[in-house]
Amino acid sequence: MLDYTISSGNIFEDLGFLNAEEKLAKVKLASLIADILEQKQITPNEAEQILGLEAEKMTNLTNGILKDFTMESLLFCLIRLGQGIEIIVTNKHQEKSDAKINVVYQKTA
Repeated sequence: MLDYTISSGNIFEDLGFLNAEEKLAKVKLASLIADILEQKQITPNEAEQILGLEAEKMTNLTNGILKDFTMESLLFCLIRLGQGIEIIVTNKHQEKSDAKINVVYQKTA
């Protein structure tokens, strides 16, 4: 019989990382940035100019190496790509569910 663990939905939490919610949110934001760059067919050189990043940081961003990126810097990248940012703060009671960070992309027509 094989032993396995059902995922929580957050690989960072499953692996025991501190700040797992923030790490997952950063990955989702970086992935969204990469998707937008691809959809808009923005070249790496153009992306560097638009996002104000050096080539190495741009490469790290697109490869998911996010240790030098804050949530704020990723949000500003999205703004520079013409995206609106909406932050909703909700009061979660501990007995109902744990507080968490959730990244949702709402595509407009």
